[in-house]
Amino acid sequence: MAQDPSFFVSSLPGPGPEKIREIVDEGAKQSGLDADLVQAVVKRESAYNPWATSIKGAQGLMQLMPSVQAQFGVTDPYDPKQNVGAGTRLLKQLLDQFDGDLPRALGAYNAGSARVEQWGGVPPFPETMQYVTGILSELGKK
Repeated sequence: MAQDPSFFVSSLPGPGPEKIREIVDEGAKQSGLDADLVQAVVKRESAYNPWATSIKGAQGLMQLMPSVQAQFGVTDPYDPKQNVGAGTRLLKQLLDQFDGDLPRALGAYNAGSARVEQWGGVPPFPETMQYVTGILSELGKK
């Protein structure tokens, strides 16, 4: 379980936790997404750490891979506004692609839409299954 975001963000340069929450809410609004959903994704992806980098190369608050950064014109993946802007557009795109099916869209956000298509739903990868279940649980939609 992620810790309080202020733990991670307070000692880093850049916006504080309240500003990051505002940026996330604004990104959700601009993309037509539920703010609670985007907050849950950011919490799960980076624990609100704008400097997060995964071992697979995903970067920033919404853990964008370089291919996604290029697709959405992100020049600085550690800039919270750019990162959340691209991440929310991607999530909206996936929700549209999967006809509003939140588990499949989240599965695609984590493992890629090709894998969701291949498996006909959330791929049976432990990481992806835990990812989807964790976010749905956070939203109270088990």
